[in-house]
Amino acid sequence: MPNTVVNKRVHVAVGVIFNPKGQILIARRHDDAHQGGVWEFPGGKVESGETVGDALARELHEELGIVVHVSSCTQLLEIRHDYTDKVVLLDVWTVSDFDGEPVGKEGQPLRWVEPQALPEYEFPAANAAIVDAILNLSSQR
Repeated sequence: MPNTVVNKRVHVAVGVIFNPKGQILIARRHDDAHQGGVWEFPGGKVESGETVGDALARELHEELGIVVHVSSCTQLLEIRHDYTDKVVLLDVWTVSDFDGEPVGKEGQPLRWVEPQALPEYEFPAANAAIVDAILNLSSQR
């Protein structure tokens, strides 16, 4: 019987956070993290029994110190991406209503960028569709 490798499955809530100027917040992953050294849209794992909105609010508070008004968030897209060591489901939501000023509570650098500047940054492969969706969304505004 052949050995089969079962990849770990991870459900992740991702926030595309807009400021009043229309810029988007990105964070740089720590070098020792999975896909380290590249930029990402903040978020984290959805825990068992947690809604995506609750996970997004919790993760963004833990990582950035902001309080997200979940009722104002809208789903942008879902992405399933197969890495060699894991399968991720990215549940991507826009966030434009929150309290507080984002800070890298885990020591991660943050940057507000114009949507059209996103292609200048290196993101994990799974984020390419997010960048495309943001560029499409921004062209409609």
